[in-house]
Amino acid sequence: MTPVDLRSDTVTRPTPAMREAMLRAEVGDDVFGDDPTANLLEQRAAALLGFEAALFVPSGTQSNLCGLMAHCQRGDEYVVGQHAHTYKYEGGGAAVLGSIQPQPLEHEPDGTLAISRIEAAIKDSKDSHFARTRLLALENTFRGMVLPLSYIVEATAFARSRGLATHLDGARLFNAAVKSKTPARDIARHFDSVSVCLSKGLGAPVGSVLCGAQPLIASARRWRKVLGGGMRQSGMVAAAGLYALEHNVERLAEDHARAAQLAAGLKKHSWLKVEAPQTNMVFVHLPAERGQRLIQHLHVNGVLATGAATIRLVTHLDVDDAGIARALDAFARFQA
Repeated sequence: MTPVDLRSDTVTRPTPAMREAMLRAEVGDDVFGDDPTANLLEQRAAALLGFEAALFVPSGTQSNLCGLMAHCQRGDEYVVGQHAHTYKYEGGGAAVLGSIQPQPLEHEPDGTLAISRIEAAIKDSKDSHFARTRLLALENTFRGMVLPLSYIVEATAFARSRGLATHLDGARLFNAAVKSKTPARDIARHFDSVSVCLSKGLGAPVGSVLCGAQPLIASARRWRKVLGGGMRQSGMVAAAGLYALEHNVERLAEDHARAAQLAAGLKKHSWLKVEAPQTNMVFVHLPAERGQRLIQHLHVNGVLATGAATIRLVTHLDVDDAGIARALDAFARFQA
């Protein structure tokens, strides 16, 4: 029996309809700018999020890095959350490859960065002792939590008032939009650049798009080439991204509903501390040794998850109601 894979929403497989779209895609050489399907994906993404231009790249990591390197020069600094993906989970690329210093800040319980912390972190650009603070980077969703739109408005307005550009790691932006019933462009419009993953909840096998103003995207396109992300007949995978944007956005609500269903079932176990999910991520807490045994038990029983003291369970389009029932049954049979 196929395992119920709750490790991440990156594990999805293309549907038959998506595969058919990929098979029929018109292609060219994207490095020369003549792949019609990749060009169409970029145009659609830019229009959808309200930007002048977009860039199709192989991964969310590269999309964020191209954005950071387009905004910042060597010796510049970006302000970012201590547990944000661009700082903690992308190999230190901004520092290693971009010579950009991260200034990490602690998150508030709701995933935001306090304006007071941001203000205190901004360096005096006239003092040569310091890196030059150039950019504020936020993440939405963050650990499955939706950043309040009122906070986004306040934080980005503050950044502009201090001369900072703004970047959104919107890997799961559409999860935030669907959950908050806010058009994605109404979230994105407050930022100078936005990165969106096509290969997470939207279900494409690969790829992300970086959106922004034309000059910024032109710079990011050059960095994509430098970073080895220039693809040739990329229309075959761009077609999957187009299909995802056209068919898989509104269905994200199903993932959110199943995450809530999963959390409700897990809360029946007194030995688990379960965080109430907002979108498609459920976090459960327990002693690390017990968590390691639980992960092994789940695997043996056909359920895949990650973690130990904190276990993350992620719903997606390949997890149906039967999968949630199987996962809950596996948890119930664990000898705590």
